[in-house]
Amino acid sequence: MTKLHRYLPTTDQDRKDMLETIGVSSIKDLFSDIPESTRATKDKAIELEEALSEQALTKHMKELAAKNTTTETHAYFLGAGTYDHYSPSIVNHVLLRSEFMTAYTPYQPEASQGELQALFEFQTMMCELTGMDVANSSLYDGFTSLGEACNLAVSATKKQTVLYSKGLHPQAKEVITTYAYGMEYDVKEVGLDGTRTDLTALKEQIGDDTAAVIIQYPNFFGTIEDLKEIKSLVEESKGLLIVMANPLALASLESPGKLGADIVVGDTQPLGLPMSFGGPHCGYFAVRKKYMRKVPSRIVGQTTDKDGKRGFVMTLQTREQHIRREKATSNMSSNQALFALGTSVFLAAVGKVGLVEMAQQNINHAHYVKQALENKGLTVLSGNDFFNEFVVKLDRSLTDVTDELLDNNIVAGYDVSKELDEDNAMLLCVTEKRTKEEMDALVSLLTGEGK
Repeated sequence: MTKLHRYLPTTDQDRKDMLETIGVSSIKDLFSDIPESTRATKDKAIELEEALSEQALTKHMKELAAKNTTTETHAYFLGAGTYDHYSPSIVNHVLLRSEFMTAYTPYQPEASQGELQALFEFQTMMCELTGMDVANSSLYDGFTSLGEACNLAVSATKKQTVLYSKGLHPQAKEVITTYAYGMEYDVKEVGLDGTRTDLTALKEQIGDDTAAVIIQYPNFFGTIEDLKEIKSLVEESKGLLIVMANPLALASLESPGKLGADIVVGDTQPLGLPMSFGGPHCGYFAVRKKYMRKVPSRIVGQTTDKDGKRGFVMTLQTREQHIRREKATSNMSSNQALFALGTSVFLAAVGKVGLVEMAQQNINHAHYVKQALENKGLTVLSGNDFFNEFVVKLDRSLTDVTDELLDNNIVAGYDVSKELDEDNAMLLCVTEKRTKEEMDALVSLLTGEGK
């Protein structure tokens, strides 16, 4: 008799019944589509090396990991949506605690007071940063949040066109285009004037069918947009202003809420979360009170129990699994509760003063590098209104420059030549982690002095 699996036992009769049900005579028939030349048989077993000991395997894996280029080995000047920022060690220590280690908001909320309190604090801090009334307990990432914001705007205004600035992140454009295709509304691009949104073009494109205008703040090229002026243009069509904001930048910039935003979304990766080779990250979603019931995912609320003690409950769940499908505003089932917790721990650890100081260091460092490059004769395509990213035009191939920088333990910026229709245009990001020595080395190599 064939040896049974220890945990998923099936008898010979079970196997026979299953094969008959799917219409094959033997298990071998299941592999008929696989060429015999590639199948493992008794006569042609897969040749594997002998297993390593734990010590030898650990050494081998460390050697493989050492081949990666990371922020531990190189000075990092690449941003474009994922950023190398400082994170206190307490963030990771809390995230590794088993009682918190889930990416989900708890389904049995009354028994998960610690998790719910952390999410409530996350919502509160997102509201404070964005200047909005209500925030949810997170979404997958900033781009997902933006797609959901478009859906909300179309649903709330009953209009069918969403305009977005060319200053929006290219991947964000792809996501909202996919959302729009599924929900059957239109998305259209508004051009740039230099590295910021062309307000004249925006005014011409806004019409009676405009559900929303999307502005990134600061935008993909690092430039800070004039949200107040853009809001005045959007109001004429009774559309909504959706702002995709870097939450760290909001520690120094005027909040989108005070400048007229109706929906503010973004990614909290700059707030204590690792880059993780591109993800996972954590999206936030904040709105004015009037749109609260259309917010995707979940909202945690504060209350008191029968003894008058403070407690936390799941207050609002607008997804289709909890209410009638035709009434649901989103099919967004999950979120990033664990990383929302990480963001909460980060903000609590650095505090308001620390966050403002961290944001200011980003501004100072980026402007230091920008001024140094201009002093050496390079052209910076961005003005002075930027946070920690700006575009510089080089006089050499970006491929050659990137390779040269890598040889000197520096990760170069992002190639935005195509987006700006400029030759050799590089988007540089300079965060609070970059030292003066690293910044000076970058300038020296970009200007050809470091050869």
